[in-house]
Amino acid sequence: MTNDYKYYLDNGIFDIQNGRFGDGIENINKSLELKNDWEIPYFYRAVANQALENFDDAILDYTKALQLNDKMVDAYYNRAKILLSRKDIENPDINRAVTDLEKALELDPNFVEALYAMAAAQKKLEKYHEALVFLNRLLEIEPEAIHARALKKLLLTKYLV
Repeated sequence: MTNDYKYYLDNGIFDIQNGRFGDGIENINKSLELKNDWEIPYFYRAVANQALENFDDAILDYTKALQLNDKMVDAYYNRAKILLSRKDIENPDINRAVTDLEKALELDPNFVEALYAMAAAQKKLEKYHEALVFLNRLLEIEPEAIHARALKKLLLTKYLV
């Protein structure tokens, strides 16, 4: 066994990128035993837990990563995506997801996926005009975004007639 946290972290990331999430978590846990004051292992362990649908663990790790580095755009986005897509809890916290997406978009105003997620969150909150604002911003950046165009059409024809 090595005492090099980076060795375990690199192996864990490699495992996760190759779909071996359990092995990745195991390696990252070993890395964290040696060094636990860096956001990267928490982020990747969260990614693995999210893929395994261990959503509560993923949220905890994204939160820890953000405590260590509050500029991690993808951690805000991924945590919001969990909150927006959870089917295992009755009333997911859409407002918390919106807060995470606002932070992600503050850090990267052209983050297309976050713009779409924000539009979807606004739709869930029945804030249809706000949803359109985010879709229009997205479509300025990526005019051919099929999902955004479809959601915009749905909003205009079903909810804003």
